[in-house]
Amino acid sequence: MSLLANSVDRALEWSVFGSFTRIGSALRSKLDRWAPLEGRTMTDRVVVMSGATSGLGLEAARAFATMGATVEIIARNEAKADATCAELRRSTANAKVNYVVADTGDLAALRRAAAELLRRHPAIHVLIHNAGALDDARQTSPEGIELTVASQVVGPFLLTSLLLPALKTAAPSRVLWVSSGGMYSEPLSVDRLEMSAADYDGTTAYARAKRAQVTLVELWAKKLEADRIVVHSMHPGWADTPGVARSLPTFRRVVGPLLRTARDGADTLVWLAVDDAPLAKSGLFWLDRRPRPIHRLSSTERSDTADERERLWRWAVEKSGISPAQPAGSFPQTSDPSR
Repeated sequence: MSLLANSVDRALEWSVFGSFTRIGSALRSKLDRWAPLEGRTMTDRVVVMSGATSGLGLEAARAFATMGATVEIIARNEAKADATCAELRRSTANAKVNYVVADTGDLAALRRAAAELLRRHPAIHVLIHNAGALDDARQTSPEGIELTVASQVVGPFLLTSLLLPALKTAAPSRVLWVSSGGMYSEPLSVDRLEMSAADYDGTTAYARAKRAQVTLVELWAKKLEADRIVVHSMHPGWADTPGVARSLPTFRRVVGPLLRTARDGADTLVWLAVDDAPLAKSGLFWLDRRPRPIHRLSSTERSDTADERERLWRWAVEKSGISPAQPAGSFPQTSDPSR
C-alpha cells in the first residue's frame, strides 16, 4: 500500500463518517487500485447464503451467479425466495440458483435446511451469514430466544456447525459474517445479549448481536484453522438498502446521497469470497478490502476478556442445541432441545 493510500485511509477511519459512507469506498477503491471483480470465475463452487432476497445480499448473490457459482439462498419467505431465484437465473443466465426455506432464528427449520443442503452438496465452498433485521419491538424465536440474537447469533452459529462436513470437504473454504459498525458502540457481555421486554431497544439489541458475531468469528477461526476453513467478518459501510429504509428512516434522510449503493456495500463481501488474499489469515474484520480493529473504544476493549469469550462460546453451544459431547470445532451432530 502506498503512503498516500495509508494516510488517506487513516484519516477516513478517524472520521467514521468519511469511512462508512460512499466517500470511503470511492477514495479507497482508487487509492488502493482495487482489482475489478467482474470477470472472476466461481464455476464448480457452491455458495450458500442467507439474507439474499434484497439489498447487498441480493447484489452479492447476483455477483456469484454471474461468476458461474452454484448459489443456494436460505430465506424464510418461500414466494420471495422463488421469485428472487427466478430473476437471478434469468438475469445471469445461470440455472444453478436455488433456495431452501428457513428463518435463521428458527433452529428446527435450520436443521431441516442444513440437511437438505448437505444432501444436495457434499462440498460447500462459501457460507455467508447475511440475514439480520433491526426491529423496534421485542420478539422471540420458536425456541424462546430473543429474535435478534436468535437470527443473527444463535442460528448462524448452529448453521455453521451443521455444514462443517461440506465445508471441510471443500477446503480451503470460507465462512463469512456480515456485521455492522454499530457493534463498535457495545461491549461484549453475554448477560446483556438477550434484552428483556422492559428495557428492549432494537438498535442496542442489533449492536450487541453484531459484537457477538465478530467475537465468534475470531473463535471459529482458531477452532477451524486445522480444517483449512477461513472465517471472516465484514462491515459493508452505510448502504442504502431496504432494511435501512425500513428500520432507520431518519438516518437515511440525514445521510441521504452519501449512503453507499447496495453494490458498493457488497463489494468487500464478494471480494472475501473470491479473492486469494483473504485465505492468508483467518478471523479478521474487514471494511473496504482492508482488515480493521474490532474496537474503537477502551470500554468495549476492556470487556473483551478471555473469560467472557469462553462464556460466549459456551452460551452459543447451549442455545443452539449442539451436543456438548462433540469436540470443539467439530459439531456435525446436534441435539434438538424442543424434542
